[in-house]
Amino acid sequence: MKFMKLGSKPDAFLADGKTIRYISAELATDIVISVGEVKFYLHKFPLLSKSYRMQKLVLKAKEENSEEINLADFPGGPKAFEICAKFCYGMTVTLNAYNVVAARCAAEYLEMTEDVDRGNLIFKIEVFLNSSIFRSWKDSIIVLQTTRSLLPWSDDLKIVGRCVDSIASRTSIDPANVDWSYTHNRKLASADRVLEEGIKFQERMESVPKDWWIEDLCELDIDLFKRVIVAVKSKGRMDANVIGEALRTYAVRWLPDSVDALVSDANQCRNKSLLENLIALLPSDVNSGSCSFLLKLLKVATLVGSDGSAREQLVERVGLKLHEASVIDLLIPSQAPKSMKYDVELVKCLLKQYLLHGNYGRDRGIKNNEVGNGIILLELDSLLNVGKLIDGYLVEIAHDPNLPLLSFIELSQSIPDSGRPIHDTLYRAIDAYLKEHPSLTKSERKRICGLMDIKKLTMEASIDAAQNERLPLRVVVQVLYFEQVRGAQALGNTARDTSCSTTTNTDEESEKMTVESCRKLEKQIGRIKIEDGESKKSGKLAKKSSSRNSRSGGQLLPSRSRRIFDKLWSVGKGHRQQKSSETSGSSQSPTSLVPVDTKSSGSSTRHRRYSIS
Repeated sequence: MKFMKLGSKPDAFLADGKTIRYISAELATDIVISVGEVKFYLHKFPLLSKSYRMQKLVLKAKEENSEEINLADFPGGPKAFEICAKFCYGMTVTLNAYNVVAARCAAEYLEMTEDVDRGNLIFKIEVFLNSSIFRSWKDSIIVLQTTRSLLPWSDDLKIVGRCVDSIASRTSIDPANVDWSYTHNRKLASADRVLEEGIKFQERMESVPKDWWIEDLCELDIDLFKRVIVAVKSKGRMDANVIGEALRTYAVRWLPDSVDALVSDANQCRNKSLLENLIALLPSDVNSGSCSFLLKLLKVATLVGSDGSAREQLVERVGLKLHEASVIDLLIPSQAPKSMKYDVELVKCLLKQYLLHGNYGRDRGIKNNEVGNGIILLELDSLLNVGKLIDGYLVEIAHDPNLPLLSFIELSQSIPDSGRPIHDTLYRAIDAYLKEHPSLTKSERKRICGLMDIKKLTMEASIDAAQNERLPLRVVVQVLYFEQVRGAQALGNTARDTSCSTTTNTDEESEKMTVESCRKLEKQIGRIKIEDGESKKSGKLAKKSSSRNSRSGGQLLPSRSRRIFDKLWSVGKGHRQQKSSETSGSSQSPTSLVPVDTKSSGSSTRHRRYSIS
């Protein structure tokens, strides 16, 4: 830290308690000056020889026949006045970054200019500021912090502006020349200290990142921090990503993570002001700043009730980078009067912005769209990430008992089909919603299950869905049938590869076979529904099925899935054996017909009924 000593005489100031300061001298004092609660018993001549204002005040006091002068609004208080008084007496005074601003403001108040005496206090302080303080990174930050308590004097004297300009200029120098961090210890260690990797510790420490200055500035109050960042941006030499990182670090430093702390009466106004300043400081480059940071700002804006323009700006920015977000980032609590746990409407808005900026309609493909000063390329990987993100978000919000079915459906349908190639996570979300909302009607359950495509379920999810009692009967039928068809196709492909047969079916023939199977499946579904209804009334069908399963190993599937599978087996058997439609309508048990296929279709993983929630 830089410092400057003034004067040469020993310090003769003494104290009598906390409110009285006097000079130890043979000559009696002849004036009393009150600064705040402290009274100084001094001599007129030393003060009058350095301060033009004291000359006027003493003259006024003489006219009023008073020996006491009251300086109620003195900048810097008693400590700053004592520095000026010691300078007038020629006593030793040490100026440093912590007291130089107060001394400068006090000297300005007392009008200790060159017109009164050559080499006066104002001149000496200005030399110290320009030659030492403003050339030091550490001292400039300390001085800038001290100016806050001395407003408006420090601002009128342009000390704040000069500190800000000094700091901003040093942020853009070559990091290789940095060796003066304020909060970071960048001292080089001894050259013989070697790390395990074989790299000298000195060489490692000399590598200074471009954002070395960020944490130092986070100690500033928001108004001073804002002035520094504005100055840094105006110079045009700092990368927008580094500025975005500075804002993120400051937000982490000063914005609480707790929702209660954010919205508490004591801190809500402060947090709102801090947030709005950070939003105003965001670089114009929309790609600067991480999506997680922007979502944190949006969360705070929602909780503290920030104005609409600030929220709209954040929504637009997040919409451009939604593919970088995580599910945790999107879990933004909703505010009253909403009864839902999370703000689903806000997520819908973010997704809409994402698709809008990319000019991406449902399955229209990838396009370029110019937004602001940049061109956003909505790539397939980005869309896939957003699809995974929204499906994961649906799993989380599905556990909310107050979540309307329409909100769940609308958010799910907002993802284009190409952004959701696998429906396993969507199935988990639907199952969680069905479990949390058992009072859904039959039509509502059918509607929500219609969101997923069973052909896009993996084998594991299909096995679970086939045993899930919360799913409608029709969905279970479709899952079982599709798994049977998929298994038959895989078996057929293996046989063709082994025999190298040239008489394979074309894609069109396979499609025709699938369409024909689906038609037959519709007839089977009608029969199954009738049988299922009759079994619930009489109980005879369940007893007969249990007896048949015990003989054929049917206990591997639940009763409902086994009955459905028995009816569907004849369809698959008819395709494999190339029989007529009458033969394929047989209702024989798969175990009695083809034991090997039964083992593969009803594996041991189906012996228990379970679901993913």
